[in-house]
Parts: sequence; C-alpha cells; structure tokens
Amino acid sequence: MTSTGPTPHPSHRLLLARTRRRLLLVTAALALTAGCAAGPGPADDRAAAEGPRRGGTLRAAFAGGGTAETLDPHAANLFVDAARAKALYDKLADFGDDLAPVPRLAARWEPNRTLDTWRITLREAAFHDGRPVTAADVLYSYRRIADPEGTFRAKASLEPVDLAASRALDPTTVEFRLKRPYAEFPNVLAAFGTSIVPAGTTDFDRPVGSGPFRFASFTPGTSLAVTRNDAYWDGAPHLDRVEFVIASEESARASALLAGQVQYAHELDPVTARTHEHGDRVRIVRLPGSAMQGFVMKTDRPPFDDRRVRQAFQLIADRRELVDGALSGAGEIGNDLFGKGYQYYASGIPQRTRDLDRARALLKAAGHEHLEVTLDTAPAATGFVEAAGIFKEQAAEAGVTVEVRVGNKDTYWKDILDGGTFASYRSGAMPIESHLSQRLLTGSTTNATHWRHPDFDALYREAQSTRDEPRRTALYERMQRRLHDEGGFLIWGFSDWIVGTAPGLRGVDPEAPANTLDWARFDKTWLT
Repeated sequence: MTSTGPTPHPSHRLLLARTRRRLLLVTAALALTAGCAAGPGPADDRAAAEGPRRGGTLRAAFAGGGTAETLDPHAANLFVDAARAKALYDKLADFGDDLAPVPRLAARWEPNRTLDTWRITLREAAFHDGRPVTAADVLYSYRRIADPEGTFRAKASLEPVDLAASRALDPTTVEFRLKRPYAEFPNVLAAFGTSIVPAGTTDFDRPVGSGPFRFASFTPGTSLAVTRNDAYWDGAPHLDRVEFVIASEESARASALLAGQVQYAHELDPVTARTHEHGDRVRIVRLPGSAMQGFVMKTDRPPFDDRRVRQAFQLIADRRELVDGALSGAGEIGNDLFGKGYQYYASGIPQRTRDLDRARALLKAAGHEHLEVTLDTAPAATGFVEAAGIFKEQAAEAGVTVEVRVGNKDTYWKDILDGGTFASYRSGAMPIESHLSQRLLTGSTTNATHWRHPDFDALYREAQSTRDEPRRTALYERMQRRLHDEGGFLIWGFSDWIVGTAPGLRGVDPEAPANTLDWARFDKTWLT
C-alpha cells in the first residue's frame, strides 16, 4: 500500500478538505446560474403529477474501482458493481427494506420438514438473447460461485449448499440439497453477488443477463451504458438508457449533479447534503443508519492478536466525536456490533463507552504501554480519512501513537483484506446472518479481521439449523456477545446513506438501504 508521507494534523486536513469541497460546489453553482441547468418549474410539477413517463437517458454517478473493473456479477464488491449487476442481471431473491428476502427469479420456495432440502420454482423470464432462464442456469451460476479455485465473495454464503447433490427436477424447478438443516436458506438466494448468468458463461465483455437493461458499451473505470429491455419479466423500464458514470471523488459527483451532467449521484457526504437539501437545485434522499462505520483489527497478528489490545482500542474510541466529526453528525453511535436495528441484533448488550483509564490498564497488562500502530485508510468512502485523523488524536490521549497511512482508493478494499493490521472499514445493509457468514467464519472470503474460530463456526451452524426462532435468536445473541467481548471490529457508528438526484428524476425509493431490492432501482425511475 502506498503512503502519502507525513500525516497532516487532522484539523488542518478537515479544513482543507472542506474548503476544497466548498470551492467545487461554488464553481458548480455559478455554472448553474449561467444556465447550465434549471430548477423545477410548473411544467415539471405537472409532469410529476401525470405519473411515469417513457424515454430519456439517466446518468448516474458512482465511486468506482479503476481500470480493473469487470461486469462479472459474481466478482462484485463495490456499490457500483451491485448497481450495474442489478441493471443487467437478476437474482433468485433480493432483500426488502427490512432485510427480509423477497422473491425475484424465484417465484416461490418450499422447504421439506427437516429443512435440509429446498425446492425453488422459477418464474417465466428470459435472458437478453431470448433464451429462457432455467434450472440449469441457476445451478451453473451457483456452482461457478462456489468453485473451490475461485474467490467470489458469495462463496461463503453458498457453503451450506451441497451443489453436487442439488439438481434440476425440470426446466423451472431446482431442488437444493443442503449439508445440514438451514432455516434461513432464502437469505442465500438473495445474497450479494449471486446473480444468475446463462449456463456456460465465462466471458463478460458483452454480458447477457435477464435484467431490466441490455448491455450497450463499457469502459472499465469510466462508464457503462445500458438500454431498455422491453421484454423484462417485471415490466419494461421507463428510461431508454442508463449510463453509469465513474466519479470516485465525492466532490466530483456533487459538482456533476449540480451542473446537470448527471441526474443521480450516489453517496454524497453530510456537508453537501446540508448545503443543498433545502434548495431547489437538487433533491437529497437520506436513508438513516444505512451504513456501518468503523475500523478492523487483524486478530491473528500483533498487536491485535491479544484481545486486551482490541478491547483497549474499543475503549479509546469517543464514538460521538467520531460521528459528529467524520459524519458531520449524520448518523448514530455504534456498539462494535453489525446490524443495529436489524432482526437478531443484540440490543441488550450494554453500550460500550469511552474509558481511557481502563484502556491504559489493558495496554499495560498486554505489555504495550507505549504502543505504535499504523492505521490504513483511503478516500474510498465518506468520512474514512476524517475518522482516521480523529481516532489518531483520541488514541494519543491513551498514550498510543497512531500513524495514519492513506492508500489508493481504487485498490483499498483488496489491500486491507489481508494487508496491514488496523484499517478503516464500512459496510452496507445485509442480514446479520449474512454478515456472519461472509466476514466472520473461518472460510469467509471477506474476513478482514481474520476472526477464525471453529467453535464460533459451530455456533453459526447450530443457528442455521434451528427451526425455533426464539432459540435461533438466543444463539445469535450468544455469538454477538462473544464478538463484543473478543472480536476485531471497532464499530463506532452507523451513517445516514445520502443520495442526490436532479429535480426532474422521479421514482427513487426514499426508504431502501443500499444493497437492497429497491436501492438503485433504475428500471422504476423516470425523467419528467
């Protein structure tokens, strides 16, 4: 990972970042005043009242992953990957606003009495080349994801499925045999990165899916263009065309929205939102508490292989200061556990608060009274660099020296998965069960804390196989209590998810967290 050299004082860095952002926004506003774009007027209001309109091109700005980007939906890791996959492909299910699975290509699912066999009935749907979506396509897609030689993110989610024993009963019926009973198997069908592709697909240069839009053109790190699929099973999109534009800097996304160059800007920061949410240039959509914010500590390497050090860092954090400083107050504090407010969240665990005396005592007992650590971060997500600077100052009060190392935002997530010891981290919405399976089991492919404990894996498997929901809830609470006491996540907050749209864009769901069914649902949006 690259270093930017000596770290500026956090207050200076924050001031410079905010000044640069304001200058960019003022420049964009001046361009608007000169006539680059216009606010809503009576004609726009009349068009909105008339309902959806057909036609037009939507340009949507997202942060990207550089020139190594791919349209392989099984390799998706970023929000832009998920949004593009949603346009081109379908999954068997997806998560609703409450993180419960909703049928998509699967018209219905039925378990047997012992919960170890599930029968999926497919709805009538077709790929862009006219071929029907069949059980063979489903099995091919899942077996590709689960290939032992692959590193696809959803492989851990598919681990309970015995794909060798699973079979197509007929072209529209899949029988999934499981390795053990699994009461929450529909979560697998909705898991991130489980899109269905045509059987035999290995080349994604000109992808064929069953989604609401067809492939038109793609330049990695720059843009993807897609056009309306009139034969889409869930109804043809209103828009003629969608262009996914890469703008990795938040200031660039905000400026493009203000200048009328895009009509949708994903992940704006709280300062931008507060500046514009009461004006008529853009519309601000806030989704409270949609993204987990925190740091990850590698539990298998010094100094964080000692749980006393991990606990000390959790006690060093002033969570309210981090939310107020890094997120400009647009969020709520966390308690080192994922999924606040979701099903199974262990809300009865007392809130961890700052205790510098206890933190110093733990560090002394661990032999790290004058600890020096490197905190990896990057401008890969809102508040990352700011939070790193704030925590650096907080740690100094406990006698800990933190060197903030700012890396490459395009390779950041890959870099921190196995590199370094301490890093900024963020996650969008997913069920707590999916968070556990993807990030906290021995075989999880995105296990950034390197938490690997066979007895913890066994608890997870027991929860999976438990039909009785109160008992399953108790097992999940037991796992969370252990993570709270010993784990490698320092989850200091949950941020509002902020999207900006042009006044003439309609149909954006105001309640859907990122990574859920109705987020980035461009087949249901239209331009007035």
